[in-house]
Amino acid sequence: MSTGTRALEGDILLDDSRTRNRLPTLLEVLSRRTQSPVDLFAFYVFMRDQQRSVDYLDFWLDVAQHMVLCRAFVRELRRSMLYETPDMEGKQGSKRSSQILHDLGEPGPSGGSLKSQDQQDQRLSAFLREGKDSGSHHASAQHSQKDSSESHHSRQTTPGGPGAGPGTGTGTGQTTPGALEQPRPSFMTSNFGDSSSPGTGNHSSPQHTVKRQDVKSSAEKILYTYLLQGAEREIIVPDHILQEVTEAIEEQGRDDPELFDNARDYVFAAMERDAFPGFLRARALGNLVPPSLLVRIGIGCVAMFGGWWAAFCLLFLDYTRVNRLYIILPFAVGVYMLVSHQYSTDPIMAFLGYSEITFMNFFKVKEPFVRGLLVKRALVACAWIIGVTAAWVVLFVFVPGKRL
Repeated sequence: MSTGTRALEGDILLDDSRTRNRLPTLLEVLSRRTQSPVDLFAFYVFMRDQQRSVDYLDFWLDVAQHMVLCRAFVRELRRSMLYETPDMEGKQGSKRSSQILHDLGEPGPSGGSLKSQDQQDQRLSAFLREGKDSGSHHASAQHSQKDSSESHHSRQTTPGGPGAGPGTGTGTGQTTPGALEQPRPSFMTSNFGDSSSPGTGNHSSPQHTVKRQDVKSSAEKILYTYLLQGAEREIIVPDHILQEVTEAIEEQGRDDPELFDNARDYVFAAMERDAFPGFLRARALGNLVPPSLLVRIGIGCVAMFGGWWAAFCLLFLDYTRVNRLYIILPFAVGVYMLVSHQYSTDPIMAFLGYSEITFMNFFKVKEPFVRGLLVKRALVACAWIIGVTAAWVVLFVFVPGKRL
């Protein structure tokens, strides 16, 4: 997950978290522009444990990972072209192809605008579609070109044959290094994502870490894992979106990231509408998780019952007012737990700068604006704790005692 979320599409110009004087947006969280406790890890845990819809988030992240895979494939393709054609600056066609790959292979600065990033993603998708469509057209032409070239080079290496010269053939059949070079295949052919290409076996060219088949497999995995009916982790999307993606992958053979745009936008809107407000309430306006809240309300009720029981015992046994002051302990614990449950905020944790992500697992609060909100809510909670506790103590301490 960490690799896929490191380069998500949709980067926008944002303030640094230190100066952000507001709650983050969903896009900022998914783009890893936020810090604990409103970062991507906390949102993933919330979607898994509380919202029970982590499959939607996983789908969005896998689509982002698919985009990263496509960019990596284009970067590897560009490196291969630069290695195989060192004199490409003098060739107009190669220069143009290199410029296209350079523009597509680099994700751009993290502070780029959303519009420019979308335009780059659209060019990347168009490039991958063009590569698929033109692959079958160039395959036969390249095959015949390869055969003719091999036959031409074989004639050159024959001793005393046509074209033999000082650098091309001797009695031992040795040739110059350039005599066996094969024509560089077009980068638009159907096998341009392979780890090796014809004519590269005689030198140590860099091997591709990403193949075109990897890109295609990634697109198919997203379809078969999340979108098809009865899939292992099926998410609910409109029928027309499901049909559009299915036809694009299974019938048209597409694997560019643009084919998931409608499904991705639908999932993003669903998370932004249904899950993200609850996430902000839970993590930005509180520092406790539901299991801790249940424990606190249980402890609070028991402590309050113990305080009342002790207060009435001391009252009807006619203990002195000084001795009755001990009831402050159960009342303080009970009120503290109940107010913490009501505000979903533990004041001591808030003042120390910690938040609970999962039950009894605490993380430092690093988002400045969120920490300020938690401290303010902790101050209000402390005021209620002190006020309610004082009221109960005053009531049972200053009431005249009477021994029964």
